[in-house]
Amino acid sequence: MRYIKLPSENFGKFFKSLEAWGSVYAPVKRGGIYSFQEVHDPAEIALDYNRTMLPPKKFFFRPKEAILRLKNGHWEENLEAEPTVLFGLHSCDIHGLKILDRVYLDEPADPYYKSRREKTLVIGISCMPDEYCFCKSLGTHFAMDGFDLFLHELPDGWLVRIGSVRGHEIVWENGELFEEVTDEDLANFKEFEERRANSFQKELPQEGLADMLDLAYNSPVWKKYADICLACGNCNLVCPTCRCYEVCDRWIDAYSAVRERRYDSCFMENHGLVAGNYNFRPTRLDRFRHRYYCKSYFDPSSGYNCVGCGRCDEFCPAKIEHVKVLEEVRGSPK
Repeated sequence: MRYIKLPSENFGKFFKSLEAWGSVYAPVKRGGIYSFQEVHDPAEIALDYNRTMLPPKKFFFRPKEAILRLKNGHWEENLEAEPTVLFGLHSCDIHGLKILDRVYLDEPADPYYKSRREKTLVIGISCMPDEYCFCKSLGTHFAMDGFDLFLHELPDGWLVRIGSVRGHEIVWENGELFEEVTDEDLANFKEFEERRANSFQKELPQEGLADMLDLAYNSPVWKKYADICLACGNCNLVCPTCRCYEVCDRWIDAYSAVRERRYDSCFMENHGLVAGNYNFRPTRLDRFRHRYYCKSYFDPSSGYNCVGCGRCDEFCPAKIEHVKVLEEVRGSPK
């Protein structure tokens, strides 16, 4: 991996150069919420944001999209993918996209996800954890791949890690904006990362987590929190790795229709409804417990389905804390 420096005074020109690669989306603050929006001026970007409400998965696996259209008696596929630059992704969200890649790019690859992924440039940015973050516990607080460029904050600019061929092309085309990294820059980079690593307030011990979940299937803790849970599905919607969806046909008139794919939630009662009117997760307790098994059960081939971003905690209207639930199930409340 190659390391270079982007001085602060060149940041604006660097940002404008990205528009040649596609529409640029970056974190923007709206009220008290951050979201990825199309931007044309670097002054619009909230570089110090903690997390967006909806993760970057919305650009690849959309909340609602038309996948087929019925016209004149024939179904037409709706494959739309515009060149896009996602600027300012945190490392946990990059790991989240890697988890989605294993699902949607495995054979047979999802054509909608694949076409958007191939046309999207990913630029990461460093961050400082807040009270919700526990990505360090899951090893997702630092990304070694899954990005084209990654910017780490320095006192007078950014240390840039180049992670792809496209990343190299951006640097080659804008060589006058970058400098070689000095020993002082490396010392500042190391100091920032050490300070960041020591700033995490929340921890999720991984030791024996999968065994604990197997042994605690009937723990009363599940019912305690299931009774508090509103079953609204917020945690699924904001999770960077949740990927359940439903498909339905919607008639527009007597001769045309659209087949839509939209987010689904394992907290919804009809999620487990199958043929014969049988529901394999009929109660809120079943659904609440399932989500924790889905996110925290370790798969040797792919790891966890949680990246520790903290969205499910921050945006839960019942104020249920993911780590706290697991600590209580384990029997070690803090």
